[in-house]
Amino acid sequence: MSGFVSFVSSGPGDPELLTVKAVNRLAAAEVVLFDDLSSGPILGHAAQADLIAVGKRAGRPSPKQDHVSQLLVDHALAGQKVVRLKSGDCGMFGRLEEEILALQAAGIAYEIIPGVTSASAAAAAYGIPLTRRLTARRVQFITGADVSGGLPESLNIAALADPAATTVVYMGKRTFTALAARLIAHGMPADMPAMLAHGVTTPDQHIERFTIQSLAEHLKDAESLTPALIFYGPLAGDMP
Repeated sequence: MSGFVSFVSSGPGDPELLTVKAVNRLAAAEVVLFDDLSSGPILGHAAQADLIAVGKRAGRPSPKQDHVSQLLVDHALAGQKVVRLKSGDCGMFGRLEEEILALQAAGIAYEIIPGVTSASAAAAAYGIPLTRRLTARRVQFITGADVSGGLPESLNIAALADPAATTVVYMGKRTFTALAARLIAHGMPADMPAMLAHGVTTPDQHIERFTIQSLAEHLKDAESLTPALIFYGPLAGDMP
């Protein structure tokens, strides 16, 4: 008999931001395949499970996606309760679809447990909302990296240069200099507020304020592989 796979969102890192359902699934799991950013204290909720690290980090040796998907299938076919633990919200830039398709092809049942995405957590830590009537009338989440690690060619620059939107860039440290140049060329003010958030909700949390131009300069020759989140828009300058 096939087992069952729970895609569990671990949130941005603080174990207290796990949902009750996420904690229950971790406690019942026999196997947990976890990302790097979902490790640490969060895994304490899975004390009875076999733990398998499958995280992917830019610039570091990482398991191939096909291998991760096959591990899910193999453990589920062995009849185990499997948790695939993903950072933030597992449906947000987390390669969830590839793993779902592998399970569907193998006839394995699954569920998706949503969680706090790092964008919401960063805004809360910064002390701002993500939207405001009239001045920040919408919010948009994008990835700053395509499959090769470069800036995606198909970005809607007109939408991303909207001065009345809050834009959150995931995985964008390496490419933000190029993105900022395109935004400014499209008419976005170079002094549009921006912020860079590292380690949101963890002991290593560090949030800095910039403009899009000064942030582009700051990241131009940056070599840090530490994951970070970039915000820009009218609210990014409203840090208390």
